Amino acid sequence: MLHGAAWGWRGGAARMAVRTWIEPVVAGAQVASSFYDTGLLLVVKNYYNRTNSTSPAHVLEDLQQKAVSDFYIIYNLVLGLSPLLTAYGLTKLGDKKNRKITICFPLLGYLVSRSLLLLLILLGWPIEVMYGAAALNGLTGGFTTYWAGVMALGALGSSEHRRSLRLIVIELTYGMAGFLGSIASGHIFIHSHISYRQGTVLVASSIAVYAFCFLYSFFVLKVPTTEGTCPAYTAHSKLKDIDQPDSQLPEDERTAGSSGSCEDKGRGPLAPSKLIIAMLFIGAVLYDLAVVGAMDVLPLFLLKKPLSWGPVEIGYGNAAGYMIFITSFLGVFVFSKYLRDTTMIIIGILSFSVGILIMAFVRRTFLFYVARAIMLFALIPLPTIRSLLSKHVQGSSYGDLFELSRKGRLQFAIAGLLLLSEVLPVYTRRVQPHQQTSGWRPMAEIGAG
Repeated sequence: MLHGAAWGWRGGAARMAVRTWIEPVVAGAQVASSFYDTGLLLVVKNYYNRTNSTSPAHVLEDLQQKAVSDFYIIYNLVLGLSPLLTAYGLTKLGDKKNRKITICFPLLGYLVSRSLLLLLILLGWPIEVMYGAAALNGLTGGFTTYWAGVMALGALGSSEHRRSLRLIVIELTYGMAGFLGSIASGHIFIHSHISYRQGTVLVASSIAVYAFCFLYSFFVLKVPTTEGTCPAYTAHSKLKDIDQPDSQLPEDERTAGSSGSCEDKGRGPLAPSKLIIAMLFIGAVLYDLAVVGAMDVLPLFLLKKPLSWGPVEIGYGNAAGYMIFITSFLGVFVFSKYLRDTTMIIIGILSFSVGILIMAFVRRTFLFYVARAIMLFALIPLPTIRSLLSKHVQGSSYGDLFELSRKGRLQFAIAGLLLLSEVLPVYTRRVQPHQQTSGWRPMAEIGAG
């Protein structure tokens, strides 16, 4: 009977532990995001193709790229600025009340804002509606609040010495889901649509997956309980108590069981160092500025010569980008056994720097994938920096920490977008005389700059 009770407790504990996993939400939301990103890019392209259909063929491509780039500059600015109004408040509320707030609110915003793209396709609304969708998405927290909440839950559910691996596992889940979603998105866009409205099924699928993620996070997901207890240790101790009387436990386990505090069961928390936190924070902001700036520019040139990619090629290109999540996970898994965190960060920065330098001069498809392959460890720095930061603050402040980090990087990214809005027309005009003779495109100019 005692043995049956032990197995029953184990089963209940296992079910509760599974409900604290954030990975199902991360995977579902990223599949939905991959569908939406591909759908939005191609819907915008088709929209400006129709509005500029009366233009001569030799200027149509340039007009289309200018229109698409202008749309994305404004769209990304709205998407980046609007979370500044609400994100910090939502994160503080989540830290004080329930950490699920920082996940459920953004998912609800995603669900509603993505629905506007579907209505735009079905009802023929003007593309400017998506600026309102971006504002709505941002005011409900956006990716800023959502990812801070995900990282906070991941940090809470892991021990200090396993935290780097735990956070990179979440990044791996994000990347694998994005990889599969990106591969499927181009095919769905082409082959699945209602009447002449391409993108209907793709965007509807995105909305359905977001709805699942919201319902799962609201009704199923549980926040790991760590404040005042040591969850892993407590569960282990209770199982030992059921299977084995206290008198039969080893002396060190009996002593540990009565010691009282989590800090006595492992290494105590490191004393916060303002200098270390500041340097890590600045490093994360600057690195993310470089990554986000490059990735925001890149899609604008995949639609245009010399690459001239269609929906399927764009999906495969996005999938290649998400493969970096897998290779970065493998890198952390291996390197963390032999190298310090700071060494791993340097490896990741070098990987991205060399890869993006090659990407700046890409004129053929195979070179694009060569550059992506060299960037295989590019995602190691940020989760490793987050892990280092989380070791210098209390668990109750994880949400604030990741939120401030994300907001700082957002502000730098917004400044980059404003600079891009000024630089892109200048470079386009500068290389225009060379395009008819050499075919040179501003991707290399902007990438190198």
